Amino acid sequence: FGHDEYMYQVLKHNGCTIPEEGLAMIRFHSFYPWHDGRAYTQFEAPEDAEKLKWVKEFNKFDLYSKGDELPDVEALKPYYQSLLEKYGLGGKLKW
Repeated sequence: FGHDEYMYQVLKHNGCTIPEEGLAMIRFHSFYPWHDGRAYTQFEAPEDAEKLKWVKEFNKFDLYSKGDELPDVEALKPYYQSLLEKYGLGGKLKW
């Protein structure tokens, strides 16, 4: 697995309640041949058109969004903890 597929599998295994479109963004955002080059379309299911839309939307914000300055982890912790709890991941994860 690549890191995207691994994260997707961990979230699914732990009962994450992120909607399928969000999980597709995590799973496929680095799969440029599919979402950018439109390769492998012969393997698409009808519902993949909706996933593709969300993956392309996510990529607008993912690319080059890293900064040089280190984030204040303690200041960010409450925000991310609330997201973990919202989507059913508030406790320890099974890796």
